[in-house]
Amino acid sequence: MIERLAIVGVGLLGGSVAKAVRAHALAREIVGIGRDLTRLGPALRDGALDHVTTDLADGVAGADRILLAAPVLANETLLQRVWQAAPAGAVLTDVGSTKRGIAAAADRLAAGRSEIHFVGSHPMAGSEKSGYAVARPDLFQGATVVVTPTESSDSAAAKGVGEFWAALGARVVVLDPAAHDRAVAAISHLPHVAAWALVDAVARFEPDALSIAARGFKDTTRIAASDPDVWREILLDNRDALRGGLAAFRRALDDLEALVASGDGAGLTAFLARMKTVRERLS
Repeated sequence: MIERLAIVGVGLLGGSVAKAVRAHALAREIVGIGRDLTRLGPALRDGALDHVTTDLADGVAGADRILLAAPVLANETLLQRVWQAAPAGAVLTDVGSTKRGIAAAADRLAAGRSEIHFVGSHPMAGSEKSGYAVARPDLFQGATVVVTPTESSDSAAAKGVGEFWAALGARVVVLDPAAHDRAVAAISHLPHVAAWALVDAVARFEPDALSIAARGFKDTTRIAASDPDVWREILLDNRDALRGGLAAFRRALDDLEALVASGDGAGLTAFLARMKTVRERLS
């Protein structure tokens, strides 16, 4: 049982953690920390949180588990302040989409205060929508959560973070931070870029066609409606891995364009059949 869970950033993910922890009775007390008490109000009123504050040090005081759920670059900035204010023995984790930067920052901070333990985590769950209003207690049920310990991570803390997500119904996968960032560049960040580029391409090529767009186009580009500020930080923080994915995507488009341009029906069928087989392997 967690005695005091402090959540820094009570939006979709932070709010969903609060609701899920409450639903599973995993913490005696849940504290929400944010920049605006008005925005924290709904989570307090509906019982997801026991207390709210805009004072970071006050919010993490006495917390044995702390979750950073702000945007990725904000998490890295907040980490130092949380590290200084957290009580000895506290276990910190986050929900950010990139891991190398925050893991390296945690390793540096641990050199000065080794009694604080950080183990990164990334729930592969969410929505193109944002904010506490769309938070829900079942968001992590059946979802994959990647836990990203480093060689210097405390083993008990890493085990505890994995068990925390499992208790919320998630399937836990363990990767090192660099492997995680490359993987999400491929299966999360690149698809978002592709969706934005597809919307832009249609707007350039045949903008009037958007008025008759049906389910196929809307489903394919749903994530293009994601929060621009959140995704700017993700793309910049993981730009090295993402550039590799973009280069592979560009080559794939070139190959497909060459088959279409040449009128190679047999080659086109073979290409599409291979991709159909790869896609069908996904559950």
